[in-house]
Amino acid sequence: MQVPQLLVLFGSQTGTAQDEAERLGREARRRRLGCRVQALDSYSVANLIREPLVIFVCATTGQGDPPDNMKNFWRFIFRKSLPSSSLCQMDFAVLGLGDSSYAKFNFVAKKLHRRLLQLGGSALLPPCLGDDQHELGPDAAIDPWVGDLWEKIMVMYPVPLDIPEIPHGVPLPSKFIFQFLQEVPSIGAEELNIASSAPQTPPSELQPFLAPVITNQRVTGPQHFQDVRLIEFDITDSNISFAAGDVVFILPSNSEAHTQQFCQVLCLDPNQFFTLKPREPGVPDPPGLPQPCTVWHLVSQYLDIASVPRRSFFELLACLSQHALEREKLLELSSARGQEELWEYCNRPRRTILEVLCDFPHTAGAIPPDYLLDLIPRIRPRAFSIASSLLAHPRRLQILVAVVKYQTRLKEPRRGLCSSWLASLNPGQGPVRVPLWVRPGSLVFPETPDTPIIMVGAGTGVAPFRAAIQERVAHGQTGNFLFFGCRQRDQDFYWQTEWQKLEQKGCLTLVTAFSREQEKKVYVQHRLRELGPLVWELLDGQGAYFYLAGNAKYLPTDVSEALMSIFQEEGRLSTADASAYLARLQQTLRFQTETWA
Repeated sequence: MQVPQLLVLFGSQTGTAQDEAERLGREARRRRLGCRVQALDSYSVANLIREPLVIFVCATTGQGDPPDNMKNFWRFIFRKSLPSSSLCQMDFAVLGLGDSSYAKFNFVAKKLHRRLLQLGGSALLPPCLGDDQHELGPDAAIDPWVGDLWEKIMVMYPVPLDIPEIPHGVPLPSKFIFQFLQEVPSIGAEELNIASSAPQTPPSELQPFLAPVITNQRVTGPQHFQDVRLIEFDITDSNISFAAGDVVFILPSNSEAHTQQFCQVLCLDPNQFFTLKPREPGVPDPPGLPQPCTVWHLVSQYLDIASVPRRSFFELLACLSQHALEREKLLELSSARGQEELWEYCNRPRRTILEVLCDFPHTAGAIPPDYLLDLIPRIRPRAFSIASSLLAHPRRLQILVAVVKYQTRLKEPRRGLCSSWLASLNPGQGPVRVPLWVRPGSLVFPETPDTPIIMVGAGTGVAPFRAAIQERVAHGQTGNFLFFGCRQRDQDFYWQTEWQKLEQKGCLTLVTAFSREQEKKVYVQHRLRELGPLVWELLDGQGAYFYLAGNAKYLPTDVSEALMSIFQEEGRLSTADASAYLARLQQTLRFQTETWA
C-alpha cells in the first residue's frame, strides 16, 4: 500500500502563513503521510491538475491583496481560459490568515476557495478564517479546524496499519546535520557573504548588492517622539535601476550584543566553521547561507533571534528539552489550552526568541545545533519605498526610515530589527555596506505628460511621492498636487525646503495638514474635503490619477470616505453612483494605494 501524498502550498508576507504551512507539514510527517511544503510561486502551477490532496495556506495583505510570493499563482488561477473541470481530481482545503479590523478580512482565502470550487475541486472543509484580532490570535480558529481536517484526511487517505504515528513528545528528525570542521577553511571573510559589491546581473534576494551607506541623517526635530532617518546608498556599478513607486528590500543583521548572548546561552563557539548535510535527498541548502559558514555568520545574519516566537517554536523546544520543569512549562505554552498564557507571556509583551531562550536556560544550553534551522526562522528582508529619483540623484538611492522603538511591560524597550540596525550604521566611522535589491512596487505613475497626479502622503508615506515628483519635474511634467500630513511643521515636516522651492517654481501644489498644531486635530482627509472642488475638477475634468500612502489602519477608509463625499457634493452623484465612480478609479489604476500595518 502506497503512502498518501499531501501538498501544502503557502502565500506568506510576514512568515505567519509559512509557519502554519510548515506546522501542517510536520503534523503530516507525524501521521506518516508523504508531504511537500512550498511557496505558491515556487510551485509549478501547471502540475496542480495531477495533485490529489492540497492544503492552501494564504494570508491577506494590505487592502485585500495576495502576498508577494503567490502573485504569479493568483494571476494564473484566475485565467478565464481554465476549464471548469481542471481540478476535478483534487481534494483541497484553504486556511486563511487575516485581520478582521480591515474591510477585506481574509479576502484572499475566501476568493481562492470559491475559485477552486469553480475549477472542479472538492472542498474537504469550509475555509478556515484565522483572525489576528482574536484575543488568542489566529490559532483560536485554526486549532479546531486543523483537528477536523486531519480526521477527514486520515479517513479518506489511510496510511498502512503497520506504520505507527510518531508521538507528539518525540522530535521529528532535523532537516539538516551540522558538520563542524576541525580546521579553518581557506576562505576570506568577504567570501562568506552571499552579497556582491559588483554584480553581473541585477541584484536579487539570492544575490543582493552590498551598497555603501553615504549618509545617515536624522530628519525629525530633537523634541519629536520618533527618530526618522534619511539614508542614502551609493549604487554605482550595481546594475540597479528603478522608477518612482519601486521598493528596495534590505536584509538586516542582528546586533553584536544579541549575537554574543545567543552563542553564550546555547554554548556555541561563534568562530566554529560548519557545513550542512540534508537528512533527506533532494532537500536544497538553505537559500542565502554560504558554505562553509561560521556560527557567528549564521546567528548574526541568518537566524531571526529578535523576532517574537510562534507557537511552533515552543512545540519543538518542548520536544528537545531534557529539563523536567522547563519541559513541563514549554508543553503547557505549546498546548491548545495554554494559548492564553502564551499570548500573555510572548505576544502581548513582544518577547523575543533570544529572551525566551534566556528564560529556559537548561533547555537552551542543550539544544542540538542540528535543530537550529528547524527552530528559528530566517531573518526576512524589509521593504522600503524608494524616496529619490535617479534623474535627480544619479547613482544614489534614498529611503526614509522611521526607527521602531516602543515600551511594553518588559524592562527593555522593543526595537524594530531593521530600522534600529540601519539607524546604528555610521559611515563617518568607516565604510558601511548594506545588502539590498530593488523590486517594482505597487504604485505606477502615468507617463502621459499632461496627466495631473494627486498624492496623499501621511508621515513617512510621503517617501514614494518625493521620487515621483523628482521624476516628473525632471521630465517637465507639472500638475503635481501633494497633500502631506504630519504632526508639527517644526518637527516632522519632511523635505519642507525642497517642496517650497518646487512650489515657487510652479512645479508643485502643496497642501499640508499639521495634526497637533491646533486644538482639533486636522488630517489629510480634512484638507481633501476643504479642497473638494479642486479634487473633483482634477479627477473628473482632467483625468488625474490619485495616490495614497501611509498607515493601513485608518487612512484608506478615511480618505475613501472623503472622496465619496466630494463625489456626492461636487459631482452631484448618489451614494451608489459615488461608490461605483470610486470603484472605476481603482479598476483603471487611477486610484492606487501603498499602505502598511
